Amino acid sequence: MDLFVQRVIDGLGDGSIYAALALALVLVFRSSGTVNFAQGELAMLSTYGVWLLVSIGFNIWLALALAVIVSFLAGAGLERGLIRIVPRGDHLVMVIVMIGLYTLLNSIGLWLFKSDPRELPSLFPVGNITLSGVVIPFDTLGAVATLAVISVGLWALFNHTKLGLGLRAVAENTESGKLAGLPTSRLLAVGWGLAASLGAIAGALVTSLGLFLQPAMMLPVLVYAMASATLGGFDSPIGAIVAGLALGVAGSLITGYVPFIGTDLSLAVPVIVMLVVMLAKPAGLFGSVKVVRA
Repeated sequence: MDLFVQRVIDGLGDGSIYAALALALVLVFRSSGTVNFAQGELAMLSTYGVWLLVSIGFNIWLALALAVIVSFLAGAGLERGLIRIVPRGDHLVMVIVMIGLYTLLNSIGLWLFKSDPRELPSLFPVGNITLSGVVIPFDTLGAVATLAVISVGLWALFNHTKLGLGLRAVAENTESGKLAGLPTSRLLAVGWGLAASLGAIAGALVTSLGLFLQPAMMLPVLVYAMASATLGGFDSPIGAIVAGLALGVAGSLITGYVPFIGTDLSLAVPVIVMLVVMLAKPAGLFGSVKVVRA
């Protein structure tokens, strides 16, 4: 029983990262109807920014704060400089652009930083709490707490600020937002900026939970985040959080108790989840079903 609980605890730490990146995917999708396949690579480059700042003497939290600000500006600039000019009539065009952006950013990461793994200090103190034989690391507690703070912050933003209400209005209907006098162009850029900022936080959480910093580190996280957004619903922030935590726990339990999967086939779990959800409930568990006239 202690081993089962331990694996659940470990899964919650991983799930917090999946949920944070899934929230970024949901923000982009709600604001512009785009699935950003490059979200993980944006997070990877942001994390390298944190590493560079720490290497010249910055405190890890200050470095992360600066990286979040720069990521916001980069995400907003990406929306204004690239996404906005891509034709929206054909979804295939946008998919190709996003895959190309993923490849470009990954290549930039390899070119600038090579493939050598680098260590980044954890955001949280070293140590753990032991309860009835179950070890709860501080970094796992920190990851869950960070997700909670992000969730409360986004809830407050979207429900109690003019900016958040404007973002919600644009997400619901961009054309109606324009007719109502909302600065839709600016709001779309803000949505992408917020998503990039969340990605920077997710990247720092990945290294805080023990992984080394390298250009390919966010690919498994992106796959799980995509599965979380698919399961929860691409238009549901709550769904992204719940599904991210659930998939984190499920991944930990399956790799621990199903020998033939282990860590080598761990990415099969989110892929299977995406396939099943798309076949059985395409809108996700918390997503809204939209009726379109033929």
